[in-house]
Amino acid sequence: MTIKDIARMSGVGVATVSRVLNNHPDVSEETRRRVMAVVAEQGFQPNTNARHLKQASSASIAIIVKGTMNMLFADLVERCQQLLQDAGRDAAVYYLDEDANEVVYAVQLCRERKPLGILFLGGDLEFFQAEFGHITVPCVLLTNSAGELSFPNLSSLTTDDSEAAYRVVRYLVDRGHRHIGLLGGNWSCTQISYRRVQGCQRAFDELDLPFDPRRSEPCRYSFSDAYDTTKRLLDRCPELTALFCISDVMAMGAIRAIRDLGRRVPEDISVVGYDGIPLSQFSVPRLTTVRQDTQQLARQGVDVLLSNIQRPRPPVHQVVPFQLISGESVAPPRT
Repeated sequence: MTIKDIARMSGVGVATVSRVLNNHPDVSEETRRRVMAVVAEQGFQPNTNARHLKQASSASIAIIVKGTMNMLFADLVERCQQLLQDAGRDAAVYYLDEDANEVVYAVQLCRERKPLGILFLGGDLEFFQAEFGHITVPCVLLTNSAGELSFPNLSSLTTDDSEAAYRVVRYLVDRGHRHIGLLGGNWSCTQISYRRVQGCQRAFDELDLPFDPRRSEPCRYSFSDAYDTTKRLLDRCPELTALFCISDVMAMGAIRAIRDLGRRVPEDISVVGYDGIPLSQFSVPRLTTVRQDTQQLARQGVDVLLSNIQRPRPPVHQVVPFQLISGESVAPPRT
């Protein structure tokens, strides 16, 4: 009995079974119960020693995931693992807190595990600027651009976050909104969320609308933090008619908070998310969001990494198209 057998019998992917067995949080309770029911029925015992040896092997590729609650990364991890498996490569996944220094962790990982290459899912460019010079293996950063850093072994693929956020604000204004709030992220200039804030500011400037800092609130990528932060923001700015959340997870936490405050989405306040995770299309109401192309990000990221492992090439820095998906969570403001 292997992990592949467990995946087949429970009707999920191998990567999903791996996350369940390693107690990762990015698995639904229903899926977790289904997998563990098969594990219990078959008496399956994971071979932890074999797993450690496999991860320690110099034939493996490391996937470093920044943030344990980011569902976009959960989708990317599964796609990357499958692509690497199809290419005959082993992958070990490491989950870090969203405030952790992923590059320092990678330096230590290279010293102890000696991976052939590294895929970074998310990253702070300040950490890369300070520490990445100690890493010599090929690396690819997904969802942030490392083009300005000029490291010969670091490529990157990302969405145009500034343009996507700009489009969101224009979308809301075209539907009559003038009192728009912004929820989420770390606003350091080296963070992904900063570019989304810049896009919002550009749209407000072009439309001659004030960008009031009181109408914005940083937030971690989690349902619970978004829930609490939304309540604080709406208590401070009850005049808001629309809320742009820089992740779908935040948007769904915000919708719950709005409902618990006795207001309705979208009748009283519109909500837009970012990422386009599958769950966003099953929320009530169905979420308006910016969909990032995880399939293309994963495929191109893995292709670039494997090509550079095989033969070193100049780094590539590419922008993957996004799509603004119009759902049910946006309506014109009430007059």
